[in-house]
Amino acid sequence: MAELGHVVFYVRDLQRSLAFYRDVVGLSVVDTLFGGRAAALSGGRTHHEILLIEVGEAPGPLQGARVGLYHVGWQVGTGLDALRAARDRILAHGHVIEGQSDHTVSLSLYLRDPDGNEVELYVDNPKVDWHTNSEWLIEPVKPLNL
Repeated sequence: MAELGHVVFYVRDLQRSLAFYRDVVGLSVVDTLFGGRAAALSGGRTHHEILLIEVGEAPGPLQGARVGLYHVGWQVGTGLDALRAARDRILAHGHVIEGQSDHTVSLSLYLRDPDGNEVELYVDNPKVDWHTNSEWLIEPVKPLNL
């Protein structure tokens, strides 16, 4: 069995990125390392799902059509109330929601972290059994109104 263990991001300002992934995404800080230049965070599934390493001023992620990472997605609970709570956290911390989508199998909000990486916060749709039915894959993406 293989599963995604963690993602590592180079960031300009560790404290600013920590605040985003802790306060907006909802992860917990596991520990800091490398003399305070890095931090591991977890949602509780494993020892860390993301590692942030501060590099200072550097070019940001490429945008538009390119090869490489598109976005990372974080499941933020179960049901629309959890997604609404995520929306409220995003707005309360002054971030912009760039998109809201109904993917049939999941309901999602899209925003950017402080360094411009695209982040998806989502909840699974309990009405779709993706274990036994893959028809959701061919469904069009629909607008989501919270």
